[in-house]
Amino acid sequence: MAWEDVDTGWGRQAPTFAYLFENLHWREYAALLDQTDVGTNTRYLDIACGAGLAVQLASARGAQATGLDASARLTAIAAARSPGAAVHVGDMFQLPFADASFDVATSFRGIWGNGREALREARRVVRPGGCVGLSFWGNQRRMQAYPLFAVLGQTAESERAHTGALVSISRPGVAEQLMTDAGLVPGARTTLRLHWEFPDVEVAAQALASTGPAYLAIQHLGAEVFMASARAAATGLYVEGLGSARAAATGLYVEGLGVRAEVELQLLVGVVPG
Repeated sequence: MAWEDVDTGWGRQAPTFAYLFENLHWREYAALLDQTDVGTNTRYLDIACGAGLAVQLASARGAQATGLDASARLTAIAAARSPGAAVHVGDMFQLPFADASFDVATSFRGIWGNGREALREARRVVRPGGCVGLSFWGNQRRMQAYPLFAVLGQTAESERAHTGALVSISRPGVAEQLMTDAGLVPGARTTLRLHWEFPDVEVAAQALASTGPAYLAIQHLGAEVFMASARAAATGLYVEGLGSARAAATGLYVEGLGVRAEVELQLLVGVVPG
């Protein structure tokens, strides 16, 4: 797929994705901004910036923030959220920036196991002594939210093989080797757990359907079948009332909270030598 085609999947429900899904991950963005020391006057770039929540949070810290994404409809929201930032539509494999023009670059679930060349580009545009931070999913099968991930995985067999290559980054040592191959010195991985939270099953299904990965599943299943599958998965995470002590302990809670499911993110920061 050419980078210009990314907007077809990721941009088709840009406001829904931005306001129902992306906002759930604010703790992830804040954690990696902390680990990369983004603050006043930091020249900051977020690669695959989506609807720009990381750019917005970096701008609030006083950073000179820039975002780049392949989706024109997502970057329109990013620009509206951060009028003082520079937001670009472009290709992360050919960044339109000069060498060493940033202090920090990040990519939140944007650079995957097949993204070595994108990581090399990130390293190119960050100054010596600066850093590149990545986040990516942990082991999805071990997550409380796995039933929702499984809905997204209902794609054509050829797409499943491609997805397997993408998520290989979560395996031990894979992200570290990608950083090393890109000319970075990786630090230690950290883990962050947060909850997807939705007021009810219908909103959970709508939020899931707004994501880029859902586009491929919808193309394969059809919209009605996808939404029914998403509702069924969310219902499994939705317990009427408090239920048993076990349900409460695992976060499968309802009355007043709706659908809650824990996900795990991995964070890794690499330093540009020099």
